[in-house]
Amino acid sequence: MVGATGTTRAPWRRWWQGRPDRVARATTAWAVVYAGFGLSCALSGTPLLYLGSRSGPPALAWGAVGLGALTALACGAVARYGPLPALRVLLWVCCVPAGLAAFGLLMDLITLVFGQGVDSGVAAANHALAGAGVALLAATARSLHHSPTAVAVRAPSAAPRPVQLAASAGTAAFLPYAAMKLVWAYGGTFAGMSGEEMLAISKRNGASGAWLALESWGLDGTVLLAALGVFLLWGLVRPWGQVFPRWTLLLRGRRVPRWLPLGPALVGAATLAPYGLFGVGYAALATSGAVTMRRGDFHSSGDALLVAWIGLGAFAVYGGALTVAARSYWHRTHAARAGTE
Repeated sequence: MVGATGTTRAPWRRWWQGRPDRVARATTAWAVVYAGFGLSCALSGTPLLYLGSRSGPPALAWGAVGLGALTALACGAVARYGPLPALRVLLWVCCVPAGLAAFGLLMDLITLVFGQGVDSGVAAANHALAGAGVALLAATARSLHHSPTAVAVRAPSAAPRPVQLAASAGTAAFLPYAAMKLVWAYGGTFAGMSGEEMLAISKRNGASGAWLALESWGLDGTVLLAALGVFLLWGLVRPWGQVFPRWTLLLRGRRVPRWLPLGPALVGAATLAPYGLFGVGYAALATSGAVTMRRGDFHSSGDALLVAWIGLGAFAVYGGALTVAARSYWHRTHAARAGTE
């Protein structure tokens, strides 16, 4: 049994399910814009991708041109030949390079939230366009598989115990990170760096007024974001993450659209999990002596390595937990066709 509470046609599903022509047109428009964006960057020699502060080869912009052109051709084939299985597979394949191009979108959003400028406006635009492309490509691919039928909505449910244990691990991973950041925010010293030194570094790196104001109040912006991340994580594994609470007034008691928590969850998982895992791998190599950890703003490589283990370890564990929780939420909230068991 699906534990359905009834049958319905959710308005956010009606737009694309069973109407591949409609969502394909939106995806075609994105493909034209993205291909044009990549072409302008390729002809002007403007790099689209960055690794830290280093820019990638400008020739990689031709990849955006190719992805946009391939997507436009696939959507054109959908309009001409209908929802063929091969076209659905091709659209899912196109999601992979689009997702890789969107890497860094979360970091851009974080810097913009606190009023700080991004390292590269062109790269940030590429992240945003590629992220929109992932959503449109996935919606188009799914529209080729679904028909506009009534669906049985599953009742709110908690995730299985292993998934909740993963959420607990993701929460606990942030505790050392939050403690480290709060020590600096309250003027203490950790890893050889005092709170005053960290504040001076933030000012030198162009931290916004909002960020510095939080620091002056003994709050760290990344700790607040970590708290929001933990809230999202538990919303994915507990029943209250599927229904609007009472304090939302007009929305209270209504179902939460699946994309509302899944959107940021997928962006966070796709960014933090690989970032943390690769970072932990590099920290492990540095600990073994295979590579040398750059000290950066710290007084020694050892201090930088300690902070790297705490920060990157938190991102790796939380990113993995978010991936597991998002997958569970996806399956638990997936609407079944009416009459299925």
